[in-house]
Amino acid sequence: MLIDFLILSFLMVGLYYGLNKYYAVELTVNVLIYFLIGFSFIFALFYYFDIIRPLKEILYQMQSLLTGHPYKRIYTTRIDEIGILAHFFNQVTKSVSEVSADIKDRDRLMGELQVASQLQKDILPLVSPKIPGLQIVAKTKPATELGGDSFNILRSDSGKTYIYIGDVTGHGVAAGLIMTMVSSLVSVFSGMYTSAFEIMVKVNQYIKKHVKKSMFMTMVMLCWDEKSQKMTFVGAGHEHILVYRTATGTCDAILSGGVALGMVPDNSKLITEKEIDISDGDFVVLYSDGITEARNAEGELYGLERIKKAIIEFAPQYSAEGLHYHLASDVSNYMSQQDDDMSLIVIKRDAKNSADEQVKDNSTSWNV
Repeated sequence: MLIDFLILSFLMVGLYYGLNKYYAVELTVNVLIYFLIGFSFIFALFYYFDIIRPLKEILYQMQSLLTGHPYKRIYTTRIDEIGILAHFFNQVTKSVSEVSADIKDRDRLMGELQVASQLQKDILPLVSPKIPGLQIVAKTKPATELGGDSFNILRSDSGKTYIYIGDVTGHGVAAGLIMTMVSSLVSVFSGMYTSAFEIMVKVNQYIKKHVKKSMFMTMVMLCWDEKSQKMTFVGAGHEHILVYRTATGTCDAILSGGVALGMVPDNSKLITEKEIDISDGDFVVLYSDGITEARNAEGELYGLERIKKAIIEFAPQYSAEGLHYHLASDVSNYMSQQDDDMSLIVIKRDAKNSADEQVKDNSTSWNV
C-alpha cells in the first residue's frame, strides 16, 4: 500500500505540472501541499479500514486460537492478500475443530472400549480350574481391546466338565459383542443341558437371531465325564483338535467338523458328538487360528505342522503348564507382530493328579 501511495503522489505532482502548463494556471506550492495533505488523510483512512483493521481482526483471532481462547470464523469476500490470509485462518480453524471433535470422540470411545474390555475380561475365566483326572491350562492374548476369542471351563452338577474354545470372524467391537453373547449363553446352557451337543444346538439357535449374516463363530467343545472317565467333543467349524499320544510319541490332528455357529438356523443335523480316546499322560491341545496364522518377518505362516512338531518336542518332558509355556513361547518368538487374537488350551490326562504335576500358574492371561 505504501507503493500505491507513492505512485498516486507522483501522479498528483504530474497532474499539477500538467494543469499548470496546459491551462497556464499558476498554482502555488502551498496549494499543492494542502492538496497532498488532504489526499494523504483520505488515503490513510482508506488504508486503515481496508488494510489495518481487517488485518488486526485476523491477528486477534489467530492470537485467541494460539492462546486457547475463544475465536470465531472470519467472513470475507475479498480475493486479495487479506482475503487469502482470512481464508487460510478459516481452513486452519476448521481443521482444528475437526481434530478437537475427533479427539473428544476418541476419548469417549476409548472410555467405552475400556468398560467393554473389562466386562469381557470378567466373563472369561480368571483361572483354570482344577478338574479331577485332568491338568488344564488355558490362556488368551487379544490383538485389540476387545477380543473375538472365547473359551471357558465349566463344571456342571452332573459331574461333567465342558471345555470350549471359539473364534468370532474378525476382531474388534463387533467380534467382542458376539463373543460376550456366546460366552454368556454357554454358561447358562451348560447348567441346563447334559451334553455338549445340546448346548451347541441351543447356542446356535439364539445367536442366529441376533447376528448379521457375515458374522459367525467357530467353536469346538470338549466334554469330560468324571464318572466314565471319557472325553467327547462337538465341532462347529473350528480348528483341528491336536492329541499327543504318549505311547507312540505321535500327534494326531482331528478335524473338529460341523458348521460355524450363526451360519444356519438349525445346526442339529450338521454337528455330531464324538469320543476322543485318550490314555493317561496323553495331551489334548485346542487353539484359535491366531496361532497357526501368525506370520514371521518373511510373511510365512506358523502353520499346523509347526505346532504339531513343537508338541512332539515338548510334551514328553513337561506337564500341561510346561507344554503350554513352550508352545506359547515358540509362536511368540516366531511371529513378527500379532495380527489376530490368540488362545491356547492344553489339557493333560493325569489319572493320579500327582503333586509334582499340578498346575502352578492358573491365570488365563498369556504373558509370554
